[in-house]
Amino acid sequence: MANGAVPNGSAKAADPEATNHFSANNLAPLDASKVTVTLTKSPKPIPPVEELVFGQQMTDHMLVATFDPAHGWSAPEIKPYGPLSLDPASSCFQYCPNVFEGMKAYLGPDGEPRLFRPELNMARMQRSAARVALPPFSPSALLALIKRMVLLERRWIPRARGCALYIRPTIIGTRPALGVSASDHALLYIILSPMGPYFRTGPKPISLLGVCDAVRAWPGGTGGYKLGLNYAPGFEPQKRAAQKGYMQVLWLFKEGEGRGLEGLKVTEAGAMNFFVVVKRADGDLDVITPPLDGTILPGLTRDSCLALVRAHTPSTRALPALPPATRVHAHERTLTVADLVRWYAEGRLLEAFGVGTAVVVVPVGRIGYEVEVAGKEEKEVRDVLLPEYEGGYGPVARALWERVVEIQEGRAEWERWSVSCEEEA
Repeated sequence: MANGAVPNGSAKAADPEATNHFSANNLAPLDASKVTVTLTKSPKPIPPVEELVFGQQMTDHMLVATFDPAHGWSAPEIKPYGPLSLDPASSCFQYCPNVFEGMKAYLGPDGEPRLFRPELNMARMQRSAARVALPPFSPSALLALIKRMVLLERRWIPRARGCALYIRPTIIGTRPALGVSASDHALLYIILSPMGPYFRTGPKPISLLGVCDAVRAWPGGTGGYKLGLNYAPGFEPQKRAAQKGYMQVLWLFKEGEGRGLEGLKVTEAGAMNFFVVVKRADGDLDVITPPLDGTILPGLTRDSCLALVRAHTPSTRALPALPPATRVHAHERTLTVADLVRWYAEGRLLEAFGVGTAVVVVPVGRIGYEVEVAGKEEKEVRDVLLPEYEGGYGPVARALWERVVEIQEGRAEWERWSVSCEEEA
């Protein structure tokens, strides 16, 4: 497409339900068919995969659309990447009505860009926007715009295994006033960033320090939504964990006083969902993750891992990398530090790992937890040590990583999880 603002009639319009909702208020819906494209005159060089640092290199273009209470959504615009101009009193700076999603685009064996279960990202973003009372939008229109952006920037998608083009759709409140109320103005934008492999020198288990004096989320709060305000409170505990020799925080929620380790519920690991693998008396394996109780983000990778474990049997082989005789059972149940310590003492705690969009699956090698010791003012940190495996990953974590990645990259079909960007949203 030539330079200049050119309407794109190929993208699918907003879905009728969203259109009707806006029409009742005489406001324009988010409409992907109205997108215009202005191409950069100075395309950037593509950096080598080995030089990619997560989230630091951006592609040539971005997409923006605005919402105001008088007109609704503006026509989306794809234009050269650059700064945004916002009023200093904008709600996003004062009260944090900011939501985002983390997605990836991959090149399939046919060279076509693909997305992984994008409809779940759109549904979660819609829920998150509603939680902080941002203006509504059409999920199908947003997905059509994301596909349009990925197709435009397809040269940025790394071809190496485990690499991808990271996609960050974001909606922020831009009401230009300091009143403490919901933002009736918003800015939607989409930016893209190529990313290399999470582990540059091969998989290495991470270490976690259990923290309960600061919480990531609480019952009735916002932990189950993808909001910017959930992340900044984790930076200081993360620094403290690093000072004690741990790479990430294991978020704990304290239930009641005097219950000791039994009262310390495990929620998430850093910004990842958390899993453990426990050996049963009959030799089968339990794959356990905390339930979605409002304090846990409903991660797409989490959901995918649970679905694959549940589907795996010696006959279906949903996880081909597992030995044929291995039987696994998925559970969403409360996990406590006492559980981890007991399973460790019994020799039944075989694996722990975190899952998320950026990392897919990352093994955990050490989990620290604090205990009170008689005669000492400061708590003592003790460790649960996970078994060491060749290559870093335990059998279940490796099987999940390999299966999810091959589905994401279109090298294996599973439940139509891999979606071509050429398909209409």
